[in-house]
Amino acid sequence: MKSIWHILRLGLMTVSCVHASSQVFDVRTLKSEILAKDMKYAVYLPDGYVSSERSYPVLYLLHGYSDDQTGWIQFGDVQRIADRVIAEGRAAPMIIVMPDAETTWYMNDIKGVYRFEDYFFGELIPHVEATYRCRTKKEYRAVAGLSMGGLGSFIYALQHPDLFASSCPLSGALWDREAMIKRMKLNEVGASEEQLSAYLDRYCPVTLVKRLPEEQKKAVRFYIDCGDDDFLASDNARMHIFLAEKQIPHEYRTRDGGHTWEYWRTALPSVLEFVSQTFHR
Repeated sequence: MKSIWHILRLGLMTVSCVHASSQVFDVRTLKSEILAKDMKYAVYLPDGYVSSERSYPVLYLLHGYSDDQTGWIQFGDVQRIADRVIAEGRAAPMIIVMPDAETTWYMNDIKGVYRFEDYFFGELIPHVEATYRCRTKKEYRAVAGLSMGGLGSFIYALQHPDLFASSCPLSGALWDREAMIKRMKLNEVGASEEQLSAYLDRYCPVTLVKRLPEEQKKAVRFYIDCGDDDFLASDNARMHIFLAEKQIPHEYRTRDGGHTWEYWRTALPSVLEFVSQTFHR
């Protein structure tokens, strides 16, 4: 009986060690020449990263308007959820990068002074791929995010279909031009009409979908999820209909819930599974 208990204890210790072997660093910094300051990001490294020499696919996981790079760690429980879904074989082991986007909406500002998008593609992605063992082909790179990050993940994939295999906006601010002007208060930033028009041409989700070339309609796999009680539910539903009308393949989910971390935590396992379908093929 004593030996059996000893074996059980060893088994439990082994399981505990397995689940504890992923790593999360919530404050890593990158000196940005484009933004002229040090920028923060967080990173999740899966079980096996430290002990192996293999390279991993990368998910860029974007936070919402009021958070920073720690949001998905502190409130989204990303380490526990990713560990569990990967251990169950439902998702591929992957690196998850969570940048601090401040309140930039993941865009360059309307006057082109503070250029977060240029930093993301010109400095952050190259830094990540030079620092960590990443698989660098398009099919091993994905982007997802919530709210402001949902908008960022959607427009990044539409603007750069050569860089991302999949995009998963959760409760995304998937607005048309009029809604962007109103919700982001673009009429109050002192921009010229020419600057405003160019800004909307570059970042409005509806405009980007309208102008998507036929040959790019299947370039990225999209997964859209928004709670039925979310204040952005109607915007997401309209985008689903619009994508269907434009014959752009995508998955659309709406479940019971609102604009909350409880909802996004329950969405994350499906996001990890969805992006892994591309990573595995």
